[in-house]
Amino acid sequence: MKIVTLLVMAIWAGAGTAVVGAAGPAGAHRAIVLPSVVEGWMWDGKELRYDPRTVFDYIDGAGEFFLAYGFRRLAVHRFEKPGQPPLTLECYDMGSSEGAYGVFSFERQEASAGIGQGSEFGGGLLRFWKGRYFVSIFADGEGAEAESAILQLGRQTVEAIRETGRLPSLVGLIPGADAGLVETSVRYVTSHILLNQRLFIAHENILGLTRQTGAVLAQYGRDAGKAHLLLVRYPTGTAAGAAYRRFLTVYLADAGERDRLKTNDQRWTIARQQHSFVVVVFGAPTEEVGDALLAATERALRGVR
Repeated sequence: MKIVTLLVMAIWAGAGTAVVGAAGPAGAHRAIVLPSVVEGWMWDGKELRYDPRTVFDYIDGAGEFFLAYGFRRLAVHRFEKPGQPPLTLECYDMGSSEGAYGVFSFERQEASAGIGQGSEFGGGLLRFWKGRYFVSIFADGEGAEAESAILQLGRQTVEAIRETGRLPSLVGLIPGADAGLVETSVRYVTSHILLNQRLFIAHENILGLTRQTGAVLAQYGRDAGKAHLLLVRYPTGTAAGAAYRRFLTVYLADAGERDRLKTNDQRWTIARQQHSFVVVVFGAPTEEVGDALLAATERALRGVR
């Protein structure tokens, strides 16, 4: 599993614990006490802290990724145990549960590890999100003891984060397993650059994606039968209409005035606007499969503005 490490919060040291600052729902300050000991691994008492201006010092080349999801703060802690590989905990404050979920979803590959509101564990790396936080915990080496400690450290960190968050509303509007959804493929993206990294559309931002729109990309079916669904929500129906027409003009230029096109690989792309939403099916193996996926999405959107 590709290792992408992240984590955030403002941290202060106190009596062998790490106290993480977080704003409550009404803006009140609330402290989160992070664990300092786990299965014999001890926090070394040091902390690395980063904000949007300095995060590139820690994750040079990947800072823009986190900023695209609303990154606020990052805290990094290191845990040591004689004869065992060090553990690193990264806690990212993404400013919102949507941002935390987005970061988690973008790299997700494995089944849930049962930690936090969404998680995966593999290759010595634990990733999870809860509330406004995205957390990454990994070892600088291999071993059963280290893996056990990583999971336990994750559980303790989850307990320290009292708040819970909501999934982006768009995620609940796409067809589910009965339509063939591959659960680990769901990505919440906030820019065309992020979208292109998962499914290339165009160099230009033809769908007008921003953090104010948001989009969900998901795979349905597998192998030769797979297709991708993209659902984008715009602030207004007017904005959705403009994006839809631009997509037809640029991406489906060879389709004439139709909303669909059979591409050179003999697969179908079909697009539709519904109120303030634009729905696109990419790479459907047949026109019927594409229409069925669109119809299922449109049913979910009925009454939603």
